[in-house]
Amino acid sequence: MFKKMLISLVLVASLFGFVVPNALAEGPTDPAPEINPSGNANGMSVLFDNVHGQTAGAADWVIDGAFSDFADAIADEGYYVKELRKEGRITLSDLSNYEVFVIPEANIPFSTQEQQALVDYVDQGGSIFFIADHYNADRNKNRWDSSEVFNGYRRGAWNDPTLGMSQEEANSFYMTNVNSSDWLSDNFGIRIRYNSLGNVAGDIIVSPQQSFDITENVTEMTMHAGSTLAITDPDKAKGIVYVEETTQAWAHAVDQGVYNGGGEDEGPYVAISKPSLGKVAVIGDSSPVEDITPKYKREENGQTKTTYDGFYDQDNHLLLTNLINWLAEQESYTSLDQVSGLQLDQPTSLLAMEDPETSTEPEQEPWATPAPGYDWWDSSTFSAGSYGYEDEDGGSEEPPTETDGTENFESGSKGAYAAGNVSLDSGEWHFDNALLGSLASDKRIDTQSARIRSNGSIRMNFDVESAESVTVSHANFGSDAGATWSLQKSTDSGSSWTNVAGPFTSSSSLEEKTISVGEAGSVRFQIVVSGTSGKRINIDNFTIEQATGEPLEEFDTGSKGAYAAADVNLASGSWYFDNALLGNLSSDKKDGSQAARIRSNGAIEMNFDVNSSSSVTLSHANFGGDSGATWSLQKSTDGGNNWSNVAGPFTSNSSLEEKTITVNETNPVRFKIVVNGTSGKRINIDNFIVNP
Repeated sequence: MFKKMLISLVLVASLFGFVVPNALAEGPTDPAPEINPSGNANGMSVLFDNVHGQTAGAADWVIDGAFSDFADAIADEGYYVKELRKEGRITLSDLSNYEVFVIPEANIPFSTQEQQALVDYVDQGGSIFFIADHYNADRNKNRWDSSEVFNGYRRGAWNDPTLGMSQEEANSFYMTNVNSSDWLSDNFGIRIRYNSLGNVAGDIIVSPQQSFDITENVTEMTMHAGSTLAITDPDKAKGIVYVEETTQAWAHAVDQGVYNGGGEDEGPYVAISKPSLGKVAVIGDSSPVEDITPKYKREENGQTKTTYDGFYDQDNHLLLTNLINWLAEQESYTSLDQVSGLQLDQPTSLLAMEDPETSTEPEQEPWATPAPGYDWWDSSTFSAGSYGYEDEDGGSEEPPTETDGTENFESGSKGAYAAGNVSLDSGEWHFDNALLGSLASDKRIDTQSARIRSNGSIRMNFDVESAESVTVSHANFGSDAGATWSLQKSTDSGSSWTNVAGPFTSSSSLEEKTISVGEAGSVRFQIVVSGTSGKRINIDNFTIEQATGEPLEEFDTGSKGAYAAADVNLASGSWYFDNALLGNLSSDKKDGSQAARIRSNGAIEMNFDVNSSSSVTLSHANFGGDSGATWSLQKSTDGGNNWSNVAGPFTSNSSLEEKTITVNETNPVRFKIVVNGTSGKRINIDNFIVNP
């Protein structure tokens, strides 16, 4: 789906108006990157897979890109590190000269021949590190995410791995000899669960004595939208890191997201396996492994990637380097029950819906419609600057490229709180009671971040063309507490400001916050800090995601104060509200001045068609303290005479969350939101976007 909020869609250069150099685009026939050992070489080698879509979408999991921190750390341990790049499938001969094979998020499924090569490699003493992610992290929109590729079967498609594919797609080289099996579990005693947890801590750590010292000096790992694992054969596999007890699902989870309340019952976050002479390790999220140095453009559309700075967060780097060292060590025992004093796990308790052969697809796939002309199986359709792209002459091209829509506050200088303008990479900002801080007490992703004192603000002195959402990283400065912050917007070049969201509180370490905006026109933003006098907030990586699609209905125009059925004239056109109104109370969850409020057994529907729709994006929440209402999206292709369900029913939480629903309707279409559930309970709907 979307990966981590820092891996956001990006703004075109015209928004922020500056250009950076781009690395020469490369492909599978170019020489592979390699890193020689730092210091004393240990005589061992680690190979990274780049044959299975490791650079698709926002991913950039290569040793000279957004996995470079990890690769460099491995080289610092004395290993020779190289990327596996080639056309076609991997074979045993590709792997045989390496002690460890790292497979970051494979988005192209393994053929049965590749699966056998991997098993043979492990049986002969090689080791594999599988790096997975949350369910539906389908980066090339081929309906297969890495957890499905590694497990060996597609959720809801056991009987037909090509379910939903076009004939050309199903007959492509990369779908040849792809068959369903419980491969990872059958061979290594681990199955990746199809859950999707949010931003949670992996702080339940198995002792070093029970983890082959892999967890030495490790007290916490991080997860930012990931999955956990199931131990299916304790004689082969064992968990070594677990997430905290939690009910926090990823905001875009397609089911409940959390299966067993977190903790050990949710299954391990990191697990190891000793099925034969070799070894295996699996982690359920790529965030702890990646860094913020992507190399390539997105293959689908050529946009710039923004990745997460996770490798050196908490103890991620310690666990990962310890893990490589354990994987590389040759040991003669061939199952965990042969290790004296080792406590074996119990099999993970699974839900009925997790049965591989009877599993179902919770939502239509892929999660979004691929860009016109992009075919994941055909690199000739890839965009300039992406891995695998070739120009018309068959060579690589070095296009001028734009930065993304993130202001990271790394340029510019302002060392005092006095009000003044600051020139940053994105443009000119006004800092009032604020500065650019680079102290050890400043919470920052790189060398500096904005530091704002209570009753201070930072604001853009320029507009961007539109904004669907804003994502920021925020934390209390030093040991401060008591300050709060809010996001405000201006649609009149800064003459007046309205609150978008907040006030929010911060903690002692940087956390990401994504705020839905839904502004289709020109807009600028400011962060305003309030609260205890003198207390300070750090802000970093301010990212604007462009609004997409039309029409965008914010429900801020028009007037309807009663639930009685009636038409309402809104900015996008005429809508019909039945048992629904436009709410502007403090209990209404809204981004602007008002939102649609729909009571159970009510609906709001468009009285007009749009030409087509790939998907619909909207924000939804329970009204006030209500619970028990559900909502569904319906569509009509005959002018509103007949309606069919697109998706739902869905439940909502107490605060606005964004939901994108795939439609794939090429004909004129209109939409309706229908609310059901507990009588009298209400749902707020805001920022209704029809993506073309």
